Amino acid sequence: MGHTILNKKFKFRSVFISDIHLGFHGCNADLLLSFLRHAECEYLYLVGDIIDIWSLKRKRYWPQNHNNVVRTILGKAKHDTKVIYVPGNHDELLKTYNDMVFGNITINTKHIHTTVNGKKYLITHGDEFDQVVKYSKWLAKVGSKLYDWLLSFNSLVTKVRNFFKLNHWSLSAFIKYRVKNAVSYIGSYEEALAYTAQKNDVDGIICGHIHHPEVSIIKNIEYCNCGDWVESCTALIEDFDGSIKLVEWGDLIEMQDQKKQDYADGRTA
Repeated sequence: MGHTILNKKFKFRSVFISDIHLGFHGCNADLLLSFLRHAECEYLYLVGDIIDIWSLKRKRYWPQNHNNVVRTILGKAKHDTKVIYVPGNHDELLKTYNDMVFGNITINTKHIHTTVNGKKYLITHGDEFDQVVKYSKWLAKVGSKLYDWLLSFNSLVTKVRNFFKLNHWSLSAFIKYRVKNAVSYIGSYEEALAYTAQKNDVDGIICGHIHHPEVSIIKNIEYCNCGDWVESCTALIEDFDGSIKLVEWGDLIEMQDQKKQDYADGRTA
């Protein structure tokens, strides 16, 4: 990705990632691998759309780095990390295997996570709150194809930025967050999930689906969206004090690179 490799390990109690879209050419698998290899955790939650079955049905695409992501996750599941997979709409076939365990990975359509300080969070991908996906799957798939086209152009932007060693930036995310209807949709989606959390008598909700990373308070509910590994390249983490935070991995690498450069400049001055 045009950055130096970090040597530092980051320890978290829990890590939540969603919308990886393995099998789709827009997946930032290398950046995700960097994060997974540097993040040690007791719990790893895969919050839906991990494998993009929709995309794989249209076109076979599975490069080695996508395989490496799967192997890394399986490796964590084998060595003291509890891995829970909450399927989304792009990997909805896995919802039929609710409560089953494959390769030390537990599949749950929904899950309640309790933080170290006793707070409870409902974990769901969030596609059931998307009216387009729920009632008009054909329209959702047309939208998915248009999104693929936009991300194809986005990948060209990414290659150019990597060549000049610039940090990760998503053209598609930039456009989406400036379209009035998209902003309105995101707000309605967040409120719907907060309402569901209230009905389930939990302190917060952790989700994905809309590729919009966010940690905020809505009607006294902590709304936490993991983001994705196509546009934002973000994850949620639980620290050992129980707090939930958003991690922008590309930005963190950029900060580490700058610190190393500042140190080198100071040493040689």
